[in-house]
Order: sequence, then C-alpha cells, then structure tokens
Amino acid sequence: MDPEAVRRSLEPTASAEEIMGSNPVGLSFYDPFVISGASIESAEHGRLLCSFVVAPRHASPAGYLRSGVTASLADQLGSAVFFCSGLHSSGVSLEISVSFVDVATVGEEIEVEGKLLRAGKSVGVVSVDFRKKKTGKLMAQARHTKYLAVSSRL
Repeated sequence: MDPEAVRRSLEPTASAEEIMGSNPVGLSFYDPFVISGASIESAEHGRLLCSFVVAPRHASPAGYLRSGVTASLADQLGSAVFFCSGLHSSGVSLEISVSFVDVATVGEEIEVEGKLLRAGKSVGVVSVDFRKKKTGKLMAQARHTKYLAVSSRL
C-alpha cells in the first residue's frame, strides 16, 4: 500500500470558495460540491433531463469522474424526478444502485436523464441514465427507490 497515493486521492481539487460560490446560506457543503454546474435541459411529467461538465473537483487524481459523485447525482437528480411528477415530497431513499459501464474524464459533458418508473402510495422508483453527450454512449445507470408515504408518527 502506498500511503502517499491514498493521501493524494483524498485531497480536494477545488477550494471551498470555488465550490460554495454564492450559494444561499444553509446549503450543506456536499450538495453544491456535486450539483454545482448541472443545468436542467428539460423537465416534464415523470422525466428530467440535465447535463453537466465533469469538473476537476468531481474527478480522481487520474482525471476520471468519481463513482461517489455519480451516485450522489443519481440521488439528487433522481429525487427531482418525483417533483416533476407532481409529488409534493421526494420521500426517503430506500435503495440506490448504480451500474458503471464506462468512465468520464474531466471536461466531458454528461447528459443525465431521470425517468419515473413507478409512483405508488408508499414507494416510488426512478431510473437515472448517465450518457456522454457527444456520443450518446451509456456511462452509468442507476435505480433509485424511495419511500413516499408520510409517517403517521410525525
């Protein structure tokens, strides 16, 4: 094991100011870190299309998009699909699974499409596809299951 390589892989690639920018007070550090730079291209009932360019802060020292960033985007953008579907809450995550089939590098533009698969009384499911915008090649595919019912104990 190379401890120096481990340390380098955990070093931030952007400053807090670059990440937080002018985001409203109250947002956590991590949300702007991941979602900053993502733009909504279209939103319709049960479908959300976004894109973002892989920034250095999203990448490993080797320049590849980190899998955790992809999973976080699947969580955040997948949750937004429920709002596109007319629900007043995106619920609580029960399960998120991500299958990775290709890598993305710094500077590549990625298109993220979230689709509602099912929204029942208590459980909803969304699929989130990550594609390279230039080629349309699938990079990752996620499935996000959420508990939608409001607890009676609240």
